[in-house]
Amino acid sequence: MRWAPVWRRLVKHAGVQRYQNPQHDRRPSPNRPNLPRGQRPVLWGCPQRPATSTISKSFAEGTLPLSASSTSSVNGERWEKNDVQDLPWHQSETLQGSDTPRASAASNASELDKLFAKLTFNTATLTPPSSTTSVSPKSASSSKRFDRNNRRSLLSNLFLPLPYLNNSVPERAVHARGAGAHGYFESYGDRSNITATSFLNQAGKQTPVFLRFSTVAGSRGSADTARDVHGTAVRFYTDEGNFDIVGNNIPVFFIQDAIQFPDLIHAVKPSPDNEIPQAATAHDSAYDFFSRNPSTLHTLMWALSGHGIPRSFRHLDGFGVHTFRLVTDSGQSKLVKFHFKSLQGKASLIWPEAQALGGQDADAHRRDLWNAIEAGHFPEWQMAVQIMNEEDALAFGFDLLDPTKIVPQDIVPLTPIGKLVLNRNPTNYFAETEQVMFSIGHVVRGIDFTEDPLMQGRLFSYVDTQLNRAMGSPNFEQIPINRPRSRFGVHNVNRDGAMQQFIPSSIAPYMNNTLNSGSPRPATQNEGGFFTAPARRVVDGNYVRDVSPTFLDYWTQPRLFWNSILPAEQQMVVNALRFELGHVQTMMSVRQAMVGQLNRISNDLAVRVASAIGVDSPSPDPQYYHENKTIGLSVFNETLKTVVGLNVAVLSTTNSSDSLDQAKSIAQTLSGKGLNAQVVAEVFADGVDTTYIASDAALFVLRMGLLDCLIH
Repeated sequence: MRWAPVWRRLVKHAGVQRYQNPQHDRRPSPNRPNLPRGQRPVLWGCPQRPATSTISKSFAEGTLPLSASSTSSVNGERWEKNDVQDLPWHQSETLQGSDTPRASAASNASELDKLFAKLTFNTATLTPPSSTTSVSPKSASSSKRFDRNNRRSLLSNLFLPLPYLNNSVPERAVHARGAGAHGYFESYGDRSNITATSFLNQAGKQTPVFLRFSTVAGSRGSADTARDVHGTAVRFYTDEGNFDIVGNNIPVFFIQDAIQFPDLIHAVKPSPDNEIPQAATAHDSAYDFFSRNPSTLHTLMWALSGHGIPRSFRHLDGFGVHTFRLVTDSGQSKLVKFHFKSLQGKASLIWPEAQALGGQDADAHRRDLWNAIEAGHFPEWQMAVQIMNEEDALAFGFDLLDPTKIVPQDIVPLTPIGKLVLNRNPTNYFAETEQVMFSIGHVVRGIDFTEDPLMQGRLFSYVDTQLNRAMGSPNFEQIPINRPRSRFGVHNVNRDGAMQQFIPSSIAPYMNNTLNSGSPRPATQNEGGFFTAPARRVVDGNYVRDVSPTFLDYWTQPRLFWNSILPAEQQMVVNALRFELGHVQTMMSVRQAMVGQLNRISNDLAVRVASAIGVDSPSPDPQYYHENKTIGLSVFNETLKTVVGLNVAVLSTTNSSDSLDQAKSIAQTLSGKGLNAQVVAEVFADGVDTTYIASDAALFVLRMGLLDCLIH
C-alpha cells in the first residue's frame, strides 16, 4: 500500500488536521479548506517548523545551556525552555537564518532566545485546533518539498500526545470489575489468648484497612448488578506488616484444589469464539463444567439466590472462605473461619430488578458505596471468627479443610473480635483500587495457613498474578497502596526489576552472609517474626495427587442451604436455574446431567427446573436427602438494621407549586433520617433533583409504609 493513503487514514481516524505543504496535495476538501499557503494548519500539539532551516545537532542533543530566563513567550503562550529540548527536531538541520551549522556553543543563550522568538506553536490540547496558525508567505514560499524523513517526523508527532494508550496495567483475569474504600478496623478486646497478632491484642486498637469489592467473571466494563460471586478482599495495614483476607461474599468456593482454577475460569468466562455472554454463567461451557464437577454445586446454589445479586456492597457479608490457624506466642493453635457481618443488614435485589438497575445504572453499587461515604454514612461490618480445636477437624461430619463446606453457625457460633469501618473514598481509582495487589500469602505472626489444598495453591497463584500485572517486576509491593505501614516498610531481598523505588545500600542482599553482619535474614519468633504453628510442622507425610476421601460428599451441604432459605428464595433459585439452563443451547446432555445433580440435592428442585427446560422429571435420589436447617444463610429472612443511605424518590409535578412544596418538605424529613431523598418532576426546577425521563423505579428503594414510619 502506498504511503500517502495510509497517512490520510491515520490523520482521519485521529481526528486532526494534516500539515499542508505548498508542494504537496493542494486539493481542497471539506476537512481541508483550500487556504492560502501562509494560512495552512499544523498538527495539534506540534510546532510550526521554521521554513528555511531549524536547529543544530548540538541543540537537538540537549548540549546547549539554557539562558537565565526560565520561560519565553511565543504567540501569547508561555513555554518552559526545558520543554524545547524534548521537541522532535531533525538533528542535521541548522538554526533559523544561518547557512552553516553552529561552530560553537559559547554564545548560545542569546541564540536560544532568538529561536524562541521565531518558533510558532499551536495550542497543545487534546482537541484539534479551531483556527489555523499563520506563517508568512515568504517563509512558506521558501519551504522545501517534504521528504520521507519529514513525513516520518509528522507521523511521530501525531502520536506524541497518545501515550495514555499504554499507561495502564493488565486487567485482572478475574475480579476485574471492582470498587474500594479506605477505613479502619477496631479491635473489641485483647485476643492474645488465641493469637499472637498485634492488631488483636488491645481493646480499641485501630488498624488502617483497604477493602475492595468486586464481581468475579465480568470485565472492567461489565455491570455491577451481574449475577455473580462477589469478592471482598480486605487488607489490614498492621504494625507488623500487611495481612490480606482475600475472600468472597459467599463462604464456600466452586473447587477443592487449586489445580482446577484454570478449568473453572475457562468454563465460566465468555465463549472464546464470540466473547458471549459477558459477566454471566448462562452458557454451555459453564454448566457443562458444573454438571461434571459436583464440588461446584454448593457455591452455585448461593450464587443463584439473593447472595448473587446483592442490593449494594454495603448490604453483603464477607467471608475468608478457607479455614485458617490462629497461633499464640506459646505455639497453641486453633482452627478459625473469618466472617464479616454487615451492620447495615443483608439485602438483595430480585432478578428483574437487577436487570433493570443494570440497564439504568451499570455503576449502581460503586456509586452507592461512594455516595454513602461522601455523605458521612460510613458502612460498617462486624468481624467475627468461628473457633475450633485442631483435633475436631473431622468431628462435624465433613473435613474443616474442605473449602466447599461451611461450619453451621448454630453448631459453632460466631465470636465477634472487632469492627471494620469504611470512611474514606480513594483519591485516584487507578493508583489505589486498580493497583492494589492482594495475596493470600500476606500474613503476619499469629496467623497461619492450613493444609487446605485450595489455599496452598492460592499462595502461589496470587504472586504469579501480581507479577503479570506489574510487568514482571517483584517491586509491586512498593506501590503506595501495597506498601506496608509498619516500622519495617517493604522488607524483603528483592533488589532489581522495574519500578524499584528505593536505593538499597547493602552489597550483600542474600542469605546467609558475613559481609553485612548476617542481614538480611528473617526475624525469628522471639524477635517478633512470623512462625509456623507446631500443628502444621509435618515431619513426614504420604503425598498423593488425589482428592481427599473426606472431601467427597458434594450434596449434603447444598441440601442444607436449600432447606435453610425461605420458599421465596427457593423460587429465586429455581427461576435462576431455568433462566441459565435455558441458555444452554448445544447439548441436551448438559441440561440432563445438571438436573441429575440437582436431583441429588432435592427432587422438588430438580422437577421444578426440569419442567421448564425440556428435560424429563427424575425420580427421587434420596441418598443425601435430609431435613436439617441452620441459621445465617437466608437473605430475606432478616430485616435491615438501618435504612440510612438508601435512595427514596418523592414524586411531584412542576405544574403545582403546592406539590413541589410538599415534595421538598417530605424530602427534607427523609434526608434528616439519613436517607438519600430526591424530588422527581417533569423538568428541572427549584427543589427538583432529577426528572422522570432520567429516573426509574429500579434506582430507588420503595417499601410499603416506609414513608409513614419515617415521617411519624
